Amino acid sequence: MLPSLLLGIATGLLWAPCAGPILGLLLTGAALQGASLGTTLLLAAYAAGAATSLAAALLLGGRVFAAMKRSLGVGEWVRRGLGVAVLAGVAAIALGLDTGLLSRVSVAGTSALEQGLIDRLGPMPAPTPAGPAMVPVSQTLPVEGALPPLAGATAWLNSPPLTAEGLRGKVVLVDFWTYSCINCLRSLPYVRAWAEKYRQAGLVVIGVHAPEFAFEKSLDNVKRAVRDLKVEYPVAIDNDYALWRAFDNHYWPAHYFIDAQGRIRFHHFGEGDYEHSEQIIHQLLAEAGKAAAGDDAMVVRADGVQAPSNFDAVRSPETYIGYERAENFQSPGGLVRDRRQLYTAPASLALNEWALAGDWTVEAERAVLGAAGGRIAFRFHARDLHVVLGPGEDGKPVRFRVRLDGAPPGPDHGTDIDEEGLGTISGQRLYQLIRQSEPGRDRSFEIEFLDPGAQAFAFTFG
Repeated sequence: MLPSLLLGIATGLLWAPCAGPILGLLLTGAALQGASLGTTLLLAAYAAGAATSLAAALLLGGRVFAAMKRSLGVGEWVRRGLGVAVLAGVAAIALGLDTGLLSRVSVAGTSALEQGLIDRLGPMPAPTPAGPAMVPVSQTLPVEGALPPLAGATAWLNSPPLTAEGLRGKVVLVDFWTYSCINCLRSLPYVRAWAEKYRQAGLVVIGVHAPEFAFEKSLDNVKRAVRDLKVEYPVAIDNDYALWRAFDNHYWPAHYFIDAQGRIRFHHFGEGDYEHSEQIIHQLLAEAGKAAAGDDAMVVRADGVQAPSNFDAVRSPETYIGYERAENFQSPGGLVRDRRQLYTAPASLALNEWALAGDWTVEAERAVLGAAGGRIAFRFHARDLHVVLGPGEDGKPVRFRVRLDGAPPGPDHGTDIDEEGLGTISGQRLYQLIRQSEPGRDRSFEIEFLDPGAQAFAFTFG
């Protein structure tokens, strides 16, 4: 009896800390989704599993306890090994060796099991979510919360660090963005125009740069993008996602409108609805006693990757190349994780299927080319095709050639290639490779890399 009691106590002490986070995740899912058959079954399964493990411990307590005694020698060596690992980790942190590794780790930090549970239990953001319902300017805008502290930013560009307290009396627009996101790039001309037009009236625009890919954590990369994109308003670098979490944000781009009293009064997720967003700015400036510069909505013209999408023609979704989020991959044998592999592409692809050919190493968020001549093929339906690309680790440019239905793209080439389909990867960013004049049918896209080292992250369309 006593051995069983002791085993029960030990099991409770070891089991409860591990089970607590899982139970918390299940309860969070139930709170988000409400009472339903799915959440009830999940909780019932959890309770059954917990009861089964404890029942087994009680019934088999004597035998297991004896076995535990016999294995104490092995357990002692395991504890010693774990102790050495902890000391090594402390030494690495003290020497700063961990920071270089973390800077290369994808922003998706949860394990596959945890992420799978979150995906099942929690709502997932759409690639281009619709904005909130139109609120007539004549109505009073609700208070959605308070502007949280901005101290979590790891750096600031174009400005000294700003604070929520220091912004009182100003109308503030907070724009969550990242520089390789096509949706962010297409909304950027409007954000820039608002910052310029309403600055004298008291509007402060803050761009919060929250990276999607590991290379977007590089401050030098962000500085270069801010300069090339002509972003002159303050930019908070949110590499740790502190501001993202403080706003409880889930989207790129996301716009939060804050009044002069520091209250969030409106938000908009995704592209579009720019005229209404500008009306919100007018209303908040009027509430603050500020005279806005003109009542008419601005006419913003943008070209290149920042030109508005032709959403009616888009039949292809954003597609990731790294194995964490890859879908519709068709090379025979499938993706091989974190190891060099010779891939071949099938003779034909169905709509939204893609394939690799050549010597590639597919990692969590990217594929890296090991030898010249590697290719990526994609069957798509959209006006515009973009690919997020980077040169080799040594920074040397990578030349490439694009084919559309097996031929040079001619007048359907994007801004980053010529009519012959030739281009060069010079930095880690989004490249526009195809812009069609008549996007009414499925097309076969292929990019061939003439030099080794190319990094490919994701396809986006417009």
